[in-house]
Amino acid sequence: MSNASASALDPQAQAMLGRLNLKPGHAAVVGLQWGDEGKGKVVDLLTAGFDVVARYNGGANAGHTVCVGDQTYALHLIPSGILYPDKLNVLGNGVVVDPEQVVKEINALRGQGLKLDDNFLISDRAHVVMPYHKLQDTLQEAAVVKGKGGDANAIGTTGRGIGPCYADKALRSTAIRVADLMDDAHLRDLLTAVLAVKNATLAGLAAYAERDFTPIDLDATLAWLKPLAAVLRPHVTDSARLLHREIAAGKRILFEGANATLLDIDHGTYPFVTSSNCSSLGVHTGTGVAGHHVPNVIGIVKAYQTRVGGGPMPTELHDATGERIREVGREYGTTTGRPRRCGWLDLVALKYTATVSGATGLAIMLLDVLAGLDELKVCTAYRLDGKVSDEFPADARDLERVEPVYEVLSGFAADVTEHNDYASLPAEAHGYLKFIEDFIGVPVVMVSVGPKRSQSIFR
Repeated sequence: MSNASASALDPQAQAMLGRLNLKPGHAAVVGLQWGDEGKGKVVDLLTAGFDVVARYNGGANAGHTVCVGDQTYALHLIPSGILYPDKLNVLGNGVVVDPEQVVKEINALRGQGLKLDDNFLISDRAHVVMPYHKLQDTLQEAAVVKGKGGDANAIGTTGRGIGPCYADKALRSTAIRVADLMDDAHLRDLLTAVLAVKNATLAGLAAYAERDFTPIDLDATLAWLKPLAAVLRPHVTDSARLLHREIAAGKRILFEGANATLLDIDHGTYPFVTSSNCSSLGVHTGTGVAGHHVPNVIGIVKAYQTRVGGGPMPTELHDATGERIREVGREYGTTTGRPRRCGWLDLVALKYTATVSGATGLAIMLLDVLAGLDELKVCTAYRLDGKVSDEFPADARDLERVEPVYEVLSGFAADVTEHNDYASLPAEAHGYLKFIEDFIGVPVVMVSVGPKRSQSIFR
């Protein structure tokens, strides 16, 4: 596919985009559930109205899938705005960068006809995911499972080294940043010290987890890094300074989040969370752009609930309906291929995350998956120890014990994938969407009825 056809927004989608009434300034796209909500599609659509797309958190554990015509793009680190050759795409300082994955994505996207030159930049302050981080990820999980006695205690890591990399960021003395890759002599000195600590740590974890371990070799690691650093070098910059220059020049920035608010390290279902601030609060620390610059926060929400890995999920379905949602919605991880846990929409959790992230509008994704169900349930409260509450508990152990209290709404039988106007949706679909926005107190500004750009309805 050529650059022109990859960047050309469907005329119908372009017209609908003009109906999205954003406040002057910049905007953030944030997941409000446990991830996989469809943020990539929304970023792709909104990019037409912005000049810069900046990713602010997470690493290659993210998986954003964007469908344009007959092409499908799977993005893990590179922002979804890369499908537009005239837009600037930035990995901010809050992202942890796997150099091998970035280079792999660059090559794959170029192979699909996309431009990746001065339109893609990486923060020199971003931290680097190293091979030992991935090994530590798997050994740590195995050690915890053994120590606590069973897989039920596993966090459910993707094994991409994200957590250990963020941990090193906090430890400081064992951290490596993108800037460090640009100086060969400095990198050798730094890695010599880091590997002494890492080899000792990993050997201990491996012994406890009863796994084999071969010490990581300094020269082999440097040989692996050198060609990757050479590819990345032209893309490295001071991203915070760059973004503020763009703001001063009157450019509009769209901030793209990875993962989602219920996976936020501070505000999610801890400890079953990711290792970064993936609510809208992460925008500011992850890019260096202060909060008053971002008046628009589009919260992305599936029309139902999904989760991957361990942790509580009150509305999870272990029946034919849950299996139907999984198959119709193709609920398998973009990054891992793991089947997602599926259930009814949890409005208690959604009201909490919309509040934490300061959502100004909701984008309801995958509405088409619910077509054909006679009734739709939404969780409006939790029952715990005989008491009913609409408050989201801070303790994951309490969330594990709650019983969801459901409101039952009428389902809709009609296929909605060909609808391109909000008014034309079935009355029952209108009722479902209105119930959501009334309960949350935030307007539904977009509805997705399929994976394509054109299958998007803006109100």
